[in-house]
Amino acid sequence: MTKSQNGSGWKVEITPRAEKELRKLGKVDQRRVREFLRTRVEGTSNPRQIGKPLGGAKSLFWRYRVGDIRILCRLEDERIVVVVVTVGHRREIYR
Repeated sequence: MTKSQNGSGWKVEITPRAEKELRKLGKVDQRRVREFLRTRVEGTSNPRQIGKPLGGAKSLFWRYRVGDIRILCRLEDERIVVVVVTVGHRREIYR
């Protein structure tokens, strides 16, 4: 998932750690997260419109919600890339 669908807009990269965490989720949640990243984030002109910035110690990250699953990302404006850093259930992701 490193190329955008339409050749313009933001691309999505998933770190090895986030990929491992994603595989630990149930099949339904895995599919929902991947579908969200592919259809809502990848190729968008502004990923900040659909996510929310985090505060405090995690203020460098953006959060996307997919049901009870949270996707924490780093937005790299210079490369026009959304880097998925970690994925997990909302009760565990912020620890």
